[in-house]
Amino acid sequence: MVSDDELKATILHRLAKKRKWGESHTAFENVAKGVPPHFKGRMKDLAEELIKENFILQKPTGYGLQISLNVGKSEEIRWIIKKYLQVEL
Repeated sequence: MVSDDELKATILHRLAKKRKWGESHTAFENVAKGVPPHFKGRMKDLAEELIKENFILQKPTGYGLQISLNVGKSEEIRWIIKKYLQVEL
């Protein structure tokens, strides 16, 4: 079973790979894109937790919620990704 911390790291890693830092946003729905159906709801819930923890910033728009990584927490985000996914950015 995949832990919540590993899934959070996966969300952060996917956003970082796509360079979604600061002013570069993507749709919130993209968090669950390309994951198995049984993970989709859990991924969205964990993304909401990351928003509350201020790792992900949100930007409401007329066409839906947009998200990006918090540049101010970039070192911590990189550490989380490295710890749980053993991947360097």
